[in-house]
Amino acid sequence: MAGMEFSMDVSPEMRVWISPSLIEANYILSLSRQELQGVIQQELETNPALEMDEKHVCASCGGILEGNFCHNCMLSQEETPREDSFEDYPEQMYTLSAPKSREDSDEFDPMTLVANEMTVSEQILSDVATLSHNGDMFLAEYIVNSLDERGFIPQSVGDIASETGRSEEEINRVIEKIQSVAPIGAGSRNLQECLLIQLRYLGDIGVDVPSHVEPIVQNYLNEFGAHKFGYIAKELGITHDDVEDARDFIREHLNPFPMQNDQARTWKTPQQSAYVAPDVIVSIKDGELHVDVVETRDYHLKMNSMYDQIARQMGRSRSNSQFSEGERDHIREHVNRAKLFISNIQQRRDTLYRISRCIVDLQEDFLRGGVRELRPLTRAVVAQQVGVHESTVSRATANKFVMLPNRKVIEFSDFFTPSLSVKDIIREMIEKENEPLTDRKICDLLAKQGIRIARRTVAKYRAELNVLPSTMR
Repeated sequence: MAGMEFSMDVSPEMRVWISPSLIEANYILSLSRQELQGVIQQELETNPALEMDEKHVCASCGGILEGNFCHNCMLSQEETPREDSFEDYPEQMYTLSAPKSREDSDEFDPMTLVANEMTVSEQILSDVATLSHNGDMFLAEYIVNSLDERGFIPQSVGDIASETGRSEEEINRVIEKIQSVAPIGAGSRNLQECLLIQLRYLGDIGVDVPSHVEPIVQNYLNEFGAHKFGYIAKELGITHDDVEDARDFIREHLNPFPMQNDQARTWKTPQQSAYVAPDVIVSIKDGELHVDVVETRDYHLKMNSMYDQIARQMGRSRSNSQFSEGERDHIREHVNRAKLFISNIQQRRDTLYRISRCIVDLQEDFLRGGVRELRPLTRAVVAQQVGVHESTVSRATANKFVMLPNRKVIEFSDFFTPSLSVKDIIREMIEKENEPLTDRKICDLLAKQGIRIARRTVAKYRAELNVLPSTMR
């Protein structure tokens, strides 16, 4: 049997190794504010070594108060009620849940602008109010409150006129306004009108509507419902297949119950969740832009004093027999986990602040002058300025929102969206139009300004701005 030789060779090799703590830190960074609340609550429930420190913060600087005194501002924060002029706080005019009185504070709290979610009817009436003259809102409330479960007006115009004492001309005018802001098809007087409104809307947003669909809905809806496809084909001079294609299109694109579909439940809502809490607030104080990471005011985590004390005792005396091996493992595990969690939360705050501060500095003209001043910006540029990887910027800004100095809440991603300036120009054109501008006309006007985009892109931007097509404005 031949002899066997054994040898040990050592050669250096570089490998990428991601520690569990880094994975946890990246996960915490990627969470939105609402998601972070859930994670913190879960950690507080499962880790007895972690506690929430209930501290009062200064309304002006966010510093920790000792009693009612802030050492940073050198001011007392004791609240004293006062009588305020309604005109001093115009935001109360637009917030359904506005308080009847305000507490004295050195600074307006932007979180008071977060309103309760409105129903579809409330949203319709709110939008109709922006289009109505004196007296119209009475009719609008009467009509909207009488809509049936489908979104139809159950009474005839004549009946409404006799009950309200208004002319049929006034009633038809208000109905048109309701239809212009309601979910497409709602506010109709019958099924035919509902489907026709939806068809015209689809055509305006660029959907290819077969030419024979509208004539069928307009003139042969009852026969269509009775499946008299042969009769309809003969009357319109089309084939039986054409009528079946119309049936398939209507089934796919039209809804006879416009107030019961998903669009109605999230009407006028750009996101799946209509109401969001800002993660970062940008404000102007004494002419300077200030960045405030909101969670810094809300979450003050600390170690449980008993666990911290026991961990220190165990560290000083390794031979301490007061605790069993299982108890020592329990203490070490939960204390280390609490320290890591607190560190990750603090690192998230610091990273989010540094990235937000960088974006604010780079987009200062936009924050002061409006969306026309939005400059081209990439996440790679921000990463280079801050000194982090581009993926860190992506995680820090994903699913997070910023409240601007004008109190508008936008997504972080909007800072990286050059198309916002084009949307602003389109909105301005529509607001100043003497007669409704079609998407094609808007496209031509933009081309004269050196902005060349397709008509379908104009329709897309208009839809994102929640602006109705020209035929419905």
